[in-house]
Amino acid sequence: MGVNHDKDRPWVMRTYAGHSSAQASNELYRTNLAKGQTGLSVAFDLPTQTGYDPDHILARGEVGKVGVPISHLGDMTALFDQIPLAQMNTSMTINAPAMYLLALYQSVAEQQAVADGVDPTQVVPLLAGTTQNDIIKEYLSRGTHIFGPEPSLRLITDMIAYTVEAMPRWNPINICSYHLQEAGATPVQELAFAMSTAIAVLDAVVAAGQVPQERMGEVVARISFFVNAGVRFVEEMCKMRAFVELWDEVTRERYGVQDPKHRRFRYGVQVNSLGLTEAQPENNVQRIVLEMLAVTLSKDARARAVQLPAWNEALGLPRPWDQQWSLRIQQVLAFESDLLEYDDLFAGSHVVEAKVAELVAGARQEVDRILALGGAVEAVESGYLKSALVSSHAARRRRIESGRTSWWASTASRPPSPTRSPPTWTRRSTASTPTSSGRPSRRCAPGARRATPTRSAATPPRRRWPG
Repeated sequence: MGVNHDKDRPWVMRTYAGHSSAQASNELYRTNLAKGQTGLSVAFDLPTQTGYDPDHILARGEVGKVGVPISHLGDMTALFDQIPLAQMNTSMTINAPAMYLLALYQSVAEQQAVADGVDPTQVVPLLAGTTQNDIIKEYLSRGTHIFGPEPSLRLITDMIAYTVEAMPRWNPINICSYHLQEAGATPVQELAFAMSTAIAVLDAVVAAGQVPQERMGEVVARISFFVNAGVRFVEEMCKMRAFVELWDEVTRERYGVQDPKHRRFRYGVQVNSLGLTEAQPENNVQRIVLEMLAVTLSKDARARAVQLPAWNEALGLPRPWDQQWSLRIQQVLAFESDLLEYDDLFAGSHVVEAKVAELVAGARQEVDRILALGGAVEAVESGYLKSALVSSHAARRRRIESGRTSWWASTASRPPSPTRSPPTWTRRSTASTPTSSGRPSRRCAPGARRATPTRSAATPPRRRWPG
């Protein structure tokens, strides 16, 4: 371990966003990109996720509520207006209709190419990003499935075969342990269920015969994962290292992939949203930071894309300012700290190695149990995986709550210190006053206490972020 003279590049920084309409979401995307965000993560509304048009009776009350509604090419064109897709890295959280949404995305990229006078066939191979497309886990955690497990697996297989040939930089599937954790999975179950799903997918690709055996390394190289990171920092960091070890083992021994670059465990992460609280929501900030550190500190198991929830997500739809705060948390770590200048910080740690070995051993046993049932699809259809999650969910919730009750009540009603009373603002009027810069200003009344000190000539300027 030592200084990494070839400084590691930062992970792709995203915010999970989409709401109300394609036009409003496009404005939000362009604003976030201007602030230094380096990728997009599209949240689709529930009707889109389940294959309904906005005017369908079952879509009533849900259009644009938890994401952006997309039902045709015009919507997708508006969503990415003035965003050059050939230069973008886009994650789309979409499962059952993933093939349809990817086709719309490709069509928009081709339209942009024609408008720029470029041959569309030269642009499509440049498209980079991910479609979640893990329809199997929908049966275990979210319930937005449309097709049965077997047809779902065929759709996934066809989509992988297409992207390997036509869109070699695109990740056709994002195998999700994120939702499994929120459904109650233990770290061992996250590892085992995700690996079992990956094995089911890769076995289906081999059996379909659409991709020659000599190109299986290319298939493996485009399989990505979407992982959850909870507040148990050490355990979560070790879980990521266990993922790296298991994926390398499975792809090398089961599928004969020899190139270490193809066997690299590639994952994106959103830290645990379910653990954020409505009570004392300001405490969510330190939860988010701790959870982010679990997936960034260890270079050998570092996420290549990170999206953080907003601190007040448990209360409602975050404001653009709240999303900016989440982006700034990532930027401070990547651009102000020295994290990216060092090799792996945990190499040789006896504590970490022992915990990783424990997680790997437990996951291997669980994978063997699932394979004995016939694989992930059969384990879903038999109800084994679902019952395993249900049994562990209650225990997980009890552990989370017990960790809080020991201190939560004792601090919840503590009065503010009498020597540090909050500042009092008195506004002269409710109208905005123009300043010399042309920006509106809210001035304090004469003699009113300011919330922050005025800047003197000696005060250094604020740091300017990328964008």
